[in-house]
Formats: sequence, C-alpha cells, structure tokens
Amino acid sequence: MGKWLALIKIGDIIILEDKYSENFEQYKCKLVEQKGSDLYIDYPVNMNTNRTVFLLEGTPLKANFVTESGSHYYFETDVKGRVKQNIPMVVLSYPGKDHLIKIQRRQYVRVETSVDVAVHSINGEFAPFTTVTDDISAGGAALLIGKNSSLKPGMKIECWFVLPMQNGEYEYRKFRGEIVRIIQGQGPMNKASVQFSEATGTERQMLLRFCFERQLAMKKKGLPV
Repeated sequence: MGKWLALIKIGDIIILEDKYSENFEQYKCKLVEQKGSDLYIDYPVNMNTNRTVFLLEGTPLKANFVTESGSHYYFETDVKGRVKQNIPMVVLSYPGKDHLIKIQRRQYVRVETSVDVAVHSINGEFAPFTTVTDDISAGGAALLIGKNSSLKPGMKIECWFVLPMQNGEYEYRKFRGEIVRIIQGQGPMNKASVQFSEATGTERQMLLRFCFERQLAMKKKGLPV
C-alpha cells in the first residue's frame, strides 16, 4: 500500500467540484474501493440539490478529503469511467502524493504571487492607483506600495483584481476591504496588508480556487509551496 493511501481510506468522504465550472457547485461521494492509482467512488450527489450527478468520462475535477487526524487535502483528478459491481461506481484518477496540497483550514491559503490590482479609496482619501500583489488569499492580500504612499491602517478601499486562471481566462473581480497594517520593506517598496470584507461565498470560493491552482502550478515546477 503506497504512502498516500494511508491518508485516504475506504469509507472516507470526498468532495468534488468541476475544475473549470463557474458555478462552484460541490458533489459529495464516498470512497468505496481503490486499485492501484484508481479511486472507486459511489455516485456523487450535488450538495445543493441532493440529486445524483452524472459525470462524463474525461471530466476534469478538483477533490478534497479529510483524514482521520483532521487534516484536509486537495488534489486534481478526472473521471476514468464507470463500473457496476455490487453498486454502480465512478472511477477517478489519482495523480500521486506529490500533487496533494494540504489545506490550512484555520486560515485561508495564502500564496505568494503577483497579480495586477487597481486600488480605490471608498472615502476619497487618496487618488486611485495600480500596483501588484505580493501575496493573495481568499481572505485578503498584501499590496506593494511606495515608501511615500498615503495609505494608512483603517482605510476602507476597493480593489479590482485581474486573476489569470488555469483555463487561460481572466477573472476581473472587485473586493472591498480594510487596510489592517503597513509592513515596512527593506527595499524600495512597503506592503499594505488588506483584509477583505463583504465578499460572498462564491467570490471566496473563486479566490480559493485561484490560490490552489497557483499552488499546484508551483509544485509542478518544483518550487516551494
């Protein structure tokens, strides 16, 4: 039995999500059997409608599960086919333990990545400007700002992010937030730490997806995550 199989066990619940869908619907299923690097699950059920979901062969998915110790893991998979033994089952691929991402549930996954952002003051305290992020998560971001920037903790801002997604498309999303602190940098730039507010569940789910995609891409390139 491979090392990764010690993490996931027969009977464990797996939550699936279409890799490229924009509706962020999630499907619940149970691991029934494993053979080699194939996972056999019962037919997944849509967590919003409680209806059985019919997954086509080749459908790319994202999956996450929780171990007995309470750790959350995430991986990418696709549908390899369907089989019928005692019960009808769907066969999923498993990409290998090197492609597992551990999810830090106590806080949003924060990824060091540079994306374009336009920053506006909600109360007119500074002129709008454009910059890039130093890192981003579903809960906030660190923005690179000049040493002489007029941004201060407590300011309410509106950020327009340009998020390059794995499918080659760009998501243009607006988030309101508050500057919680200014971090003095050793180089020519400081960082403004922003905490998002008023974000919907769908918006946070989209940011989570973006962060996970970036983590996976970094892992595939052998970069530290």
